[in-house]
Formats: sequence, structure tokens, C-alpha cells
Amino acid sequence: MPAGVPSSTEVNAMTAMQTPARRNLNDDACWDAVLERRPSADGLFVIAVRTTGIFCRPTCPARPPKRENVAFFASPAEAAAAGYRPCKRCHPADPQRPEHLLVRDICRRLDDADRVVTLDELATEFSMSKFHLQRVFRRAVGVSPRAYADARRLERAKEALRNGNGVADAVYGAGYGSGSRLYERASAQLGMTPGSYRRRGAGMRIAYTIVTTTYGRMLVGATERGVASVGFADNDERLESYLRGEYSGAEIVRDDALMQPWIKRVLRVVEEGEAPGALPLDIRATSFKLRVWQELQRIPRGQTRTYSDIARAIGAPNAARAVGNACGTNPVAYVIPCHRVVREDGSLGGYGWGIERKKQMLRREGALAKER
Repeated sequence: MPAGVPSSTEVNAMTAMQTPARRNLNDDACWDAVLERRPSADGLFVIAVRTTGIFCRPTCPARPPKRENVAFFASPAEAAAAGYRPCKRCHPADPQRPEHLLVRDICRRLDDADRVVTLDELATEFSMSKFHLQRVFRRAVGVSPRAYADARRLERAKEALRNGNGVADAVYGAGYGSGSRLYERASAQLGMTPGSYRRRGAGMRIAYTIVTTTYGRMLVGATERGVASVGFADNDERLESYLRGEYSGAEIVRDDALMQPWIKRVLRVVEEGEAPGALPLDIRATSFKLRVWQELQRIPRGQTRTYSDIARAIGAPNAARAVGNACGTNPVAYVIPCHRVVREDGSLGGYGWGIERKKQMLRREGALAKER
């Protein structure tokens, strides 16, 4: 899959407030969008400042006002009717559709397509030159419309397989012209054949073992292709339950002897601070998540980055929440160091294996970094 293609969940995270919700604004969600200057919120509401009598777009470059001084309106007309005047900096009453709203509509067109939609067709439908449309789309999403549409087809096929549809139904229902097109992409994108994916990993064999580490009990699970799962907890039952939930159809066996080579390599990363390097991984994710995870591995030990830092680094500055989702679904804890990502204010945020464990990891890494 081309780098940077967000999943449907991630697209929704970046465009959280959809058009039908305009008349029922959620003030907290609106305020979050203003603080993040989230482009996907532009055109869905305006923010009015009681102390200045001015209303702005959510993306206005001016300094955000104090929370207690703002009100939200679903349209410029409503704000004007309430006595506010438009900002001269962001021109919130300008009826021209912002680029990101145009891109959102293009995404919806591609999401609903049951066949390949060409760039020429999109250009005609949206009254743009195909070169300008591709440039605008790539700037907002990070990939071409064709790459985005290809990722959507794969998502639809995966959803159909998860719902128990036969492979043939999933292939043609998702818009693939032949079964060979899906099989060509299955290994890299599903982590298994389409039939195995439909059966939640049936036919796969995952061996695992559990050992004690500085951070508590650690489970490492692996297929013949590489490490598929790393997790930490205070008891083995939680770790085993997590692994079986992820691969409910696979054959999962505890094999301490077979896993010794894998454990030694993972322990060198966790206990000795060795870079993961060429440690092979067998993980399934969208290309967007893989791109996030690759960026996490670039964070030096003893340092942290914010979700916005990571979003900017991968060329998607407005995708901080999607970055958070990618961190939260990281299947190989510590090997992909999602614990090194913190909130904008420096607070630790969440961590699937426990916030105290995250504190311990960062504290120890910081101490080891100073020693070297």
C-alpha cells in the first residue's frame, strides 16, 4: 500500500464533525478543533469571541481566545445575526469552499465507488483540471486519488472477509476486477491470505512465550515471518487473553523453547536499549499506521515527541488524533516505542499497558541515555 494512506477510521478522526451535525454542535469538540486548527472543521462552524465581537473560522491564524469567552455558531449567518462581525484576517463569511472540504467530498466519492474512478472523471465531476485536483488532493491526504481509492477497495474487501463473505464476493464487491489483484496485495497488507483473514487468522500458527522484565511480565508472539505481538502486564492471563483476542482464529501455542531466539532479540531491545534494527516484524496495519510507527522508531531513546510532532513529521500536520489512534493500536510495544509520544502540554496521556509502566519506561530510558 502506498505510504500515508489513512484508514477510514483515521479519515473520520481528521474530519470528525460531519455536515449533518452542524445544527447540533458539540462545544468541546469544536474547541478541540480550534486548538488544533483542524482544517476539516472549517466550514462546519464558526467561533465567536464575546470580548471582541468578532467571529472566525476554526483555522484562523490568530491566537486562540480564552475558552470562557467563546461561543460557537453553525454558520456565519447565525453569528452575524447574534451581533458578531467577521474577522478580517480569516474571512469566515467567504462562501468559497476551502480546499479541505473539496478533498473531503472527493474522498466520499471514492469511498462510495464500486469501480475504478479515473482522474479524468474526477476532474470533470469537480470542475477542475486533473493536475490541480491531484495536487490539491495529495497535499491534503498525502497520496494520489488513485492510491487512496486503492486503499479503500482493500478496506472494503477486508470488511467483507471479516463479515464472513466468501473470497469471490469480497473481491468483486470491493471493486476488484479479478481475484488475482487482491491476492497480489494480500501478503503485504493483510499479513495473510484473504481466506485466512476472513477466518481471523485460521491456518496461521503463532507461538509465544512470557518472561519477566524490568517492566513486568512480557509476552512475545511470533509467526514464521517475524514478531507479531509484544505486550506488558502484571499477569500472564491478561497477556494471553490479548493475543488470543487479536488472532481468534489462529492456532496459538505456548512454546518457550521455540521462542528463545526471538525472546533474546526482543530483550536486547527492551533491557539493553539496542535499536530494533533488522528485527523482523509480522504486523498488519494500514499504510498510514505503518508510516506513523516508522516515525516512532526514529525517536531517540530518552526523548519524547508530541502527537502533533509525529503528524508533522509524516506530512499530515492535521492528523494528530489519527496518530494517537495509530499509537493506541501498536501491536509490538516498546519495539515500536509508542510510549515516547506525549500530549501537547507534556503530560503523558494514555498507554495501553498502563500509565505507570509508561512513566517507568521513560524514566529509565532517560537515565540510560545520560549514562552514555
